[in-house]
This record gives sequence, C-alpha cells and structure tokens, in this order.
Amino acid sequence: MNYPSKLIEDAVEEISKLPGIGKKTALRLALHLLKREEQQTTQLAEALVSLRQKTRYCRQCHTISDEELCHICASPRRDSSLICVVEDTRDVLAIENTGQYRGLYHVLGGLINPLEGIGPAELQVESLIERVAQSGEEIREVVLALSPTMQGDTTSFYLTKRLRSFPLKITTIARGIPIGGDLEYADEITLGRSIVGRISYE
Repeated sequence: MNYPSKLIEDAVEEISKLPGIGKKTALRLALHLLKREEQQTTQLAEALVSLRQKTRYCRQCHTISDEELCHICASPRRDSSLICVVEDTRDVLAIENTGQYRGLYHVLGGLINPLEGIGPAELQVESLIERVAQSGEEIREVVLALSPTMQGDTTSFYLTKRLRSFPLKITTIARGIPIGGDLEYADEITLGRSIVGRISYE
C-alpha cells in the first residue's frame, strides 16, 4: 500500500498492530483523526499514555484497578467465602454483567500453555494458593471459570491438584459455554446460567 506521507505510514503501522484492525481500517482511523480537532487527537493520545503508565492491579485479585484494592474486593456486600478464578479482567467484566455472581475474583493473568512457554510460575497461581491458605476456612468454594479450551482445562486440572488439600469445594462453571469458545464472547444469559449452574470439578 502506498501512503501519501511517512507520518501516515507510521500511524497506520502502529494502529494496525491492534487486534482485529487491518491496514485499511488503520488508514481510515488515521485519516479520521486528521480531520478531527487537534485537541481531540491529543486527548486520545494522553488517555492512552495514562492508561499504559498509570494502570494498577488489585493487590488481592489482580484485576485492573484505580486503587490498591479494587471496588469488588473492597465491597462489604460481596461474599468473601466464594472466589471465582478467571483468566483475565475481560472475564471479570463478562461475569459481572450477568448480575448472577456476588463473590470475589482471582485473575490468573493467562492460562497454562507449554507451547508458548507459559507455566504456573508465569501466572498468579501462588498468590491464589496463599490467599486460600491465609483465609483459614473463610473461603468455602473456588469456582474455576476458565474458557473450555485445552489450555483452560489444563489450568483447571492443575489448580484442582493444588487446592485439593484445603477444606473447600472446587466447582467449575456449567458447560453452557461452547467448547473452544472464550468467555468474553458468550452472551450474558448463557454465561449467567453457567455461573448459577456450576458443577463440581472432577
């Protein structure tokens, strides 16, 4: 693709690195930004820089947060005896949107995937084990809400082995979610029913 300017080319190259955006869409976005007021483009750039530099993670559950403790972990209305283990913050948002879950979360930051060099040490597994161990018997159930893929099942199997020594119930969400699918793409009704109808993980 030929560009009228090196500045446009550079912008297209960077924008097209975003997921789901090809070169044509990136060019359209770059040209759109040029037509907008300069202040709007500057505000977008500043918001992205702030997002990258100032984003924090909850010290307890590891979801994206503005504070040291996220609003879910800090809420006295949440059921602290119930922890839902998810892959990332997108899954927290998906489950919260169902309105069917009132417990706490634990974000792993990924799934075990040996082919990509991701093992338990690269995830927030040890902090989950420590969290359960330090709670005494306050935590009564851990829900494994991981995507029903090979990596999700491998991670669930590993976590179950690590958590078996604790006096708690280990469940997984019901398989209303299609095999090979991602939680973030599931509709709210299906995801909500999967949370409510969770089953023992064996």
